[in-house]
Amino acid sequence: MSGIAYDYMEQYIRGLIKDHNGILNELEDYAHNNFVPIIHKEVARFLELMIKMKRPLRILELGTAIGYSAILMNISSEGKASITTIERDSKMIELAKNNIEKCGLKDKIEIIQGDCLEVLEKLENKYDLIFMDAGKGHYNHFLPHCLRLLSCDGVIIADNVLFRGMIASDELVERRKITIVKRMREYLEIVSDNEKFVTSVIPMGDGIAVTLRRD
Repeated sequence: MSGIAYDYMEQYIRGLIKDHNGILNELEDYAHNNFVPIIHKEVARFLELMIKMKRPLRILELGTAIGYSAILMNISSEGKASITTIERDSKMIELAKNNIEKCGLKDKIEIIQGDCLEVLEKLENKYDLIFMDAGKGHYNHFLPHCLRLLSCDGVIIADNVLFRGMIASDELVERRKITIVKRMREYLEIVSDNEKFVTSVIPMGDGIAVTLRRD
């Protein structure tokens, strides 16, 4: 389990969510069998909900992995959203491309290979939704670029912000994760304390932070 909620709560919540069919179910099985981290089941449902409510036409994702969340977001938008997703791992990119092509979404999902921060610096398009799911120790570095690229009424959804509970409790912090924890805490402080933003931190999955501009 994630370490940020009681096991019985997570099991109950996940039990309320029907399993996916088709390609999403195949990708979930692949991720489980090959130890590839993808978003938690309840986070996937939350993304679906947000996309149904927000109806974004342009989405930016940081962290592609096998393409699961990008495919999920496009399907949730009923094929209307164009997604740009950034990944530096060439093996993951190859897997993601195959999965995206299998879904017939090659024209809807663009993968950019490279370091997220370096790619972000070069992007100029505006996005209605930005999903952060890469480089947990760099969310605070990604944020200025994401704000520049975010449409006026856009939303930023950041995953893994409670990081196995370490962000909320010093007692859980592993020595080799101190830098990640420090930087993630800085990110949450920035988006929570700044009067320009409205942010809600949700103890779901490994923690989600949803940020909107106040104006």
